[in-house]
Amino acid sequence: MHVGMAAVFQNPQKTRTDRDVYRNELRLADLAEPLGFESIWGVEHHFTDYTMCPDVLQFLTYMAGRTQRAQLGSMVVVLPWHDPMRAAEEIAMLDTISDGRMILGLGRGAGKVEFDGFRLSMDESRPRFVECAEMILGGLESGYCEYDGAYVKQPRAAIRPAPFKSFRGRTYAAAVSPESLPIMAKLGVGILIIPQKPWHEVAKELETYRSVYRQVNGVDAPPPVSAGWTFCDASPERAREMARRYIGGYYQTVLDHYQFQGDHLATTKGYEYYGKMSDKIAQYGIDTVVDYFTNLQVWGTPAQCFDKILDIHRRTGNSHYVGVFSYAGMPYDEAERNIRLFAAEVMPALKKLAVQAPAPAEPAETGARESVRALGF
Repeated sequence: MHVGMAAVFQNPQKTRTDRDVYRNELRLADLAEPLGFESIWGVEHHFTDYTMCPDVLQFLTYMAGRTQRAQLGSMVVVLPWHDPMRAAEEIAMLDTISDGRMILGLGRGAGKVEFDGFRLSMDESRPRFVECAEMILGGLESGYCEYDGAYVKQPRAAIRPAPFKSFRGRTYAAAVSPESLPIMAKLGVGILIIPQKPWHEVAKELETYRSVYRQVNGVDAPPPVSAGWTFCDASPERAREMARRYIGGYYQTVLDHYQFQGDHLATTKGYEYYGKMSDKIAQYGIDTVVDYFTNLQVWGTPAQCFDKILDIHRRTGNSHYVGVFSYAGMPYDEAERNIRLFAAEVMPALKKLAVQAPAPAEPAETGARESVRALGF
């Protein structure tokens, strides 16, 4: 299994200066390659302290210059917020600078504060994403962009520097709502899993995705990439306490950034699935939803972390695990211990793990827990 790490640049409640966050997160990112992580990932967000990385390609270009081997993953470039012609150029430039080390991740976004800040309608995000993705992916293969859609009007223009190798097989998209998975299959891209709903549900949706992918593309879909908020500690009790504090704290920042306690998503075109979140919060309460999200992530002793990732692999057949190790205001010495312990005692076993097809999807749990849905990100 390929093992990567992601930097998310959080500064909840502005307890530090943004500059201090950057200095420390970049210091932790510098540990990735020496510790043996095979890729470094960044996440695009705007305008709040939720994730202060407005240009993931710029961050990855910086890391390209500080590394020699590590691949560089975008988790994700949110296409509706970009001019797709410029995005195609910037992707090709990063890939050229890094000598082909980029893993391209794409998404459509779900933050109202971000769409409002860019003066864009969320109702248009899904068709706008599809048009941008079709143009960019086609352009990266042909060397030029040309598109005549409802939202994207692009006369033929060359991408320079010219793409020098195919992005097929190294392009992924985040897909949370079930309606998005067939779209990604038709685009011919892999799936980036952000754990936030029951694994049996993820596995069932992946079966549908794989079926559509095979039907449309004539070949099997690539294995998915799975990310996870990770806390590794020698003590199971301390790991549980820290996971509740910091992974749970991270999910509170999700609820705040996406305004999931409001009702706007239920009435926004293409976001009806996300709109269920406010109902679940009202039904179960924030503590239950936060606990549910926390229990989907990877935390515990090194052995427990390995077993949880092994279970994710059994359910999804993922070929990559991307750990997020610093989040929610966690002290940076704690984040570094977390990274180093995982790298020393979990990652070697993961790298020996053969990638296999997932087991058949399991039925939903019975009882009250089955209807809890920790939707977000």
